[in-house]
Amino acid sequence: MRFMLLMIPDGYETAGPDLDLPVDAVEKMMAFNQSMADAGILRNAEGLHPPSAGKRVSFRGGGPLITDGPFAESKEALGGFWIIEVASLEDAAAWAARCPAQENEVIEVRRIQEMEDFSPEVQDAARGLDLDGSGWSRA
Repeated sequence: MRFMLLMIPDGYETAGPDLDLPVDAVEKMMAFNQSMADAGILRNAEGLHPPSAGKRVSFRGGGPLITDGPFAESKEALGGFWIIEVASLEDAAAWAARCPAQENEVIEVRRIQEMEDFSPEVQDAARGLDLDGSGWSRA
């Protein structure tokens, strides 16, 4: 099973676009990432720039509306993510618990939807873009 570990740092929603990271924190995070790679479970890991450096596209009112960040109504912002492949939700949560996160950070653990999770009708409707030969679109 694949899981996404979503890093949600408190305060990131108001961070400036030129945010830099403490070197020691990055070194600890890279060691954690390497431990997952060494265990053979890490599929992807990426950090995200703060919302102040992004845009949001909403669709209220019948059409797209593009808004520059930061987003005043945001209470949380995604700071980055990992995609891991492990046997269970419990295993994914155990890996998340090993992260050298700061006190202001939360990791949400979410299972990634796979084709076999759905009925044959939904699988047929979802087929199309096939990036890796699985029949399911994966980024």
